[in-house]
Amino acid sequence: MESWLKSLYDAEGMRGVDRWAIEELGVPSLELMEAAGRAVAEAVAGLALDGPVRVVCGKGNNGGDGFVAARLLRAMGFEVDVLLLWPGEELRGDAGINYERSGGDLVEGDLFGRLAGSGAVVDAIFGTGFEGAPREPAAAAIGAINGCGAPVVACDIASGVDASTGEVEGEAVEAAVTVGFHAAKVGQRVAPGKWHTGELRVVPIGIPDGAPGEATTGEVDPAVLALAPRRGPHSTKFTSGQVAIAGGSRGLTGAVRMASLAAIRAGAGYATVAVPADLNLVFEIAQPEVMSVACPGGDGCLVPASEKAVLRTFERAAAGIFGPGLGKDPGSFQLARDAVPKIEAPLVLDADGLNAFAGRLGDLAGRDAPTVLTPHAGELGRLLECDSETINAHRLATAQEAASAANAIVVLKGEDTIVTDGTRTAVNAISAPALATAGSGDVLSGMTAAFLARFDDPFTATCAAVVAHARAGLDAAARVGAAESVIATDVIASIAAGIRPDRPVE
Repeated sequence: MESWLKSLYDAEGMRGVDRWAIEELGVPSLELMEAAGRAVAEAVAGLALDGPVRVVCGKGNNGGDGFVAARLLRAMGFEVDVLLLWPGEELRGDAGINYERSGGDLVEGDLFGRLAGSGAVVDAIFGTGFEGAPREPAAAAIGAINGCGAPVVACDIASGVDASTGEVEGEAVEAAVTVGFHAAKVGQRVAPGKWHTGELRVVPIGIPDGAPGEATTGEVDPAVLALAPRRGPHSTKFTSGQVAIAGGSRGLTGAVRMASLAAIRAGAGYATVAVPADLNLVFEIAQPEVMSVACPGGDGCLVPASEKAVLRTFERAAAGIFGPGLGKDPGSFQLARDAVPKIEAPLVLDADGLNAFAGRLGDLAGRDAPTVLTPHAGELGRLLECDSETINAHRLATAQEAASAANAIVVLKGEDTIVTDGTRTAVNAISAPALATAGSGDVLSGMTAAFLARFDDPFTATCAAVVAHARAGLDAAARVGAAESVIATDVIASIAAGIRPDRPVE
């Protein structure tokens, strides 16, 4: 895995790491469980508690971690109740040993009543091996935990969350803190699992580094920005890369303007926009830094008759964008289907450029140059012919499906923006609420094209653009004073801060 990606493990990967530590290195499994439980106990002890601690345990190793935490919390002087969801005689191995050591109770009666008045609840029901929807009695227990009003500390992962995908098929614990053991898991960074994780604290539990195998999903480290080529004394606008953009329609000229300006701010040497001829004056007046090509043929939009001018605009481009402000005219969609496969430069497909290929992802697979798709959930749903609810329930799987179908890099936008080429997958963990504003996607497309023009590897370029965009959003919010007040042009003004790995942003 690339050095700028922090490994995110799935369930199978963590099983392999545990097995390697225990079977090949001889690390006692009881020692690992003891260290895990101690980390959970310390997290609970750090809370401002107003009432007893209730530890809700399943019958597997996650429950064993809970039993250890309960014992250690008692030793610290806390009032602790252990609530076991299955009969104690069903416990085996290390979990059974630690149950006997903890002095646990068997839950009887109304779990809601047992949790009332808790100062904190420890969720130790399911671990990273869980998948599907919780069944009884776990489902009711999770509902009771969420309804009790106490802060919840989850052992390794919130129960009900699929550690490999972040999917939640039924009830899932809403944790305030998740104590992750050894490494972060995919399901803690990908929504909806991310929303159930709360504050993630990854702690060592005695597993050495160097486990065999490699994670295929990682969290993007801002260190990737250090790989961006920098301008030097001999740089020219040509060596910095030309970005070409096709789009714009009546009422949507701002999208092209923002994408082109973002590309320049992100390092492109110059940008050229191919726009409808009858709207060209808008760009000539409003954007002096950007060259424009007046494309004939449409009434306030690009159409098949514009194709020759559009393709000529992309001939010398190091990278391009197709779609900002394109509009939904049938002629514009036909132009996209005709022209995009012929463009020889690396290409970002955004907005209505994506909608033109709804149900037609295979039409993109034959492009020789790299293709980057930047959909939100609704746009990806149209590409895959499903609804946005399906996308948001299965974000990782649907992004990977689209990438494979289109032979493209997919950027599924959101708080957990996912970048995948179908084989490698990266997640941006920087949360920037300021980006929830009209036009921020146009800014991202411009930044992505600028990075494609300068990086050798398109996957690296795309990940760098995503993290720089998030950092620019944070900087814009700090500069403006409130995330709610940020507009897309504020984000453009903060790109300089976002692309610098040596500049901290908050």
